[in-house]
Amino acid sequence: MTEPRGPVDSSRVPRFAGPATFARLPRLDEVTRADVAVVGVPFDAGVSYRPGARFGATAVREASRLLRPYNPALDVSPFATQQVVDAGDIACNPFNINEAIETIQEAATGLQADGTRLVTIGGDHTIALPLLRTVAAKHGPVALLHFDAHLDTWDTYFGAEYTHGTPFRRAVEEGILDTEALSHVGTRGPLYGKQDLTDDEKLGFGIVTSADVYRRGADEIADQLRQRIGNRPLYISIDIDCLDPAHAPGTGTPEAGGMTSRELLEILRGLAGCNLVGADVVEVAPAYDHAEITAVAASHVAYDLVSLLALKEAP
Repeated sequence: MTEPRGPVDSSRVPRFAGPATFARLPRLDEVTRADVAVVGVPFDAGVSYRPGARFGATAVREASRLLRPYNPALDVSPFATQQVVDAGDIACNPFNINEAIETIQEAATGLQADGTRLVTIGGDHTIALPLLRTVAAKHGPVALLHFDAHLDTWDTYFGAEYTHGTPFRRAVEEGILDTEALSHVGTRGPLYGKQDLTDDEKLGFGIVTSADVYRRGADEIADQLRQRIGNRPLYISIDIDCLDPAHAPGTGTPEAGGMTSRELLEILRGLAGCNLVGADVVEVAPAYDHAEITAVAASHVAYDLVSLLALKEAP
C-alpha cells in the first residue's frame, strides 16, 4: 500500500496560494484510493429562516488553509494514517428538495462504495437524512450525536416533510437510527410548546442542553455520551449553530446562550475510540459571518472529525 498523500507543503507553497481544497489535501481524482473523503453539499433549499448555507462548503475550505498535519489534542496525524481527500461537491437541484435528497443519497452511496468514510460539509441540515440513509444501508441503524441549538425533529413546515428542521424525525420513522442511542447536544432557546420536548422524547432522544455543558463541563458530558453510544456504529451531525453566535455568527438560525468552540471541540475529543462511521458539519452561512469566525470554527470541527476517524483506524 502506498503512503497517504498529505497536504501541500506550506514551506514551498504559501497557505494563501493554490486551490482551496479542504486542508490543502489532494483531490479525489489525484489519488488511487481514499479512506476518508471530505465532500461539500452546496444546498440550502430546506432552510426556514436565513438562506446562504449553499456557500458554506466553499467558506470552510478557504478557512481550512491554516490546518496542519498533526493534531496534538488527540495525538494523531490524521493525514498520515489514512488517505484523506477532498471529493469536491455533490451538485443537486436547488429547486426540488425531494430530488436533491435522492441525488445526495446516490452520490454519497457511490463515494462510500469502496469503504471510504465521509465527512460532509453543508449545506443546510436537510442533507443529514440522505447521508444517514447511506451509512445505515451499510451498518444498520446507527447511533446519532446531534449537536444543534434546535431539535430538528419537527414534523412538517408548510406541509413540507423534508426541511432542515425535520431530518431526524424522518430518520427515526424510516428505522435508520438506533433509538437506544440518540442524543441532542447544545439545544437551547424557545420552542413552539412543551409538546415539542414530549414528541422528541418519544422518538428516543436524550437532551444535553448548552446550559448542561456549561454547568457540568465537557469531560463529564463526553463520558455520558460515550456510555449512551457504547460500541454502536456512530454518526455525528453538527449544526454550527450549536455554538453561541459569538463563536458562530455566520449561520441561518442563531440562538443566544450556546456553547463555545472550545467546549464543542473538547466534547468531540472525548469521543476518541468510538465507532465513528460518518459525520457532517452544516449550516455555515458565510454571508452573516465576519473575520471567518464561523468558517474557522467549522474547519477545526471537521478536522477533529477526520482525526477521530484516524484514531478509529490507528493500531
